[in-house]
This record gives sequence, C-alpha cells and structure tokens, in this order.
Amino acid sequence: MRRVVALSFVLGLAASATALGQPQPQLPQGQIPDRGRPTQSGDEIPLFDYEAYFPGVWNFEWRVPESPLGPGGSIEGTETFSTGDGRYYTSRIEAEGPEGPFTADSRIVYLAEQKVFARHEVDSRGFELFKAGRVGGDLGGFYTIHYETPPFEVDGQQVQLRLVTRLVSPVNYRVESRISVDGGPFRNFGTAWWTKDISGVTGGGAEGR
Repeated sequence: MRRVVALSFVLGLAASATALGQPQPQLPQGQIPDRGRPTQSGDEIPLFDYEAYFPGVWNFEWRVPESPLGPGGSIEGTETFSTGDGRYYTSRIEAEGPEGPFTADSRIVYLAEQKVFARHEVDSRGFELFKAGRVGGDLGGFYTIHYETPPFEVDGQQVQLRLVTRLVSPVNYRVESRISVDGGPFRNFGTAWWTKDISGVTGGGAEGR
C-alpha cells in the first residue's frame, strides 16, 4: 500500500513539473514601450503591430438600425483573425442577426510603413464591400483606424459606410459606424464592441473597456 501511495505521489509531482514546464499563453500587452520615464512630445509612436493585436478569436455585439443591409436589431457573434506574412491576412465572422445566422469572409491588407489598412468583405447576406483607411496612434498607446467604403449596391440602393475602429486596449476595440443611403447624409449606424477571447491565458496588465 505504501508503495502504491509513494508511486502516485511521484507521478503527481512529475505531471505537475511537466505542466509547469509547458509555455503558457500570455495576455496581450500594450504596444507603447516602457521607457522608464514619462512620455515626451518628441517620442516616436511605434508602428501598429497587427500580429501582436488581432490574430485570435474575438466576440462582438452590435445593435444596428434598419437599413438596406438588413432589419434593425442586435447582432452577436465571433470574428476569427488569422496570422499572416506581415502584409496579408484573413478573417471570418460567424454571427446571428435579426434575420438569423450569417457569415462574412474578409481579405485584409495592412501596409505598416504606410499606415494603411484595406479589407474586402464578402457577406453571406448577399453583398460585398471594400473599405480602406489609415491607422493613427498617440503616446498613450491608443490606435485608431479610419475606414471608408466607396458606394456599393444592395437591393438597388447605393450604400456607403464610414467607420472608426478605436483600439482602446489590448483586448478590446470598438467600431463607431455611420451609413449613407442613395447619397443622403451620413447617419449613426451603431457602435459595436469586440472583446478578445483570452480564456486559458495567464498574466496581467490588460485593460478593460
């Protein structure tokens, strides 16, 4: 009996040691370096690092008004961003909206040195769109992407979107959107929140909303 207990104890220690030896995923961190001093106006803002921020699964929720893109109501789902080669990426949205489930597949280009983002999205609800914009940042560690689409047709109507993506923390971003229909004024199209799925990771320092 003592031998069995001793063997179980040794196996338990071995399993613990193996688990401790495995690298654990870490929480995302902010992209502004710690200079060991307060930031100064002349400090350079690092280029936004797509690979350090987007890849992974994000949960999102978005309440939209009625428009040519669909009826008003709540949209909830996930967006999974791929890793890439430093320029080209993909993402896939799987969501539930007022009319039921839908998907959207995107091809993404990020030119870091030029600070340019572009996305081509194919939506299973029967339309596709192209949006492009620039990314800016500040010394507080906040980055913002300003997107705009050229007009695109949906059910015989011309739609144009303007969107501002605010990367407010390493695990949260929000999208403020406006819509124009048939050349009319841009109106509020809702604000959506994306929250990164960080289950199973360790560490701290990530900010909430």
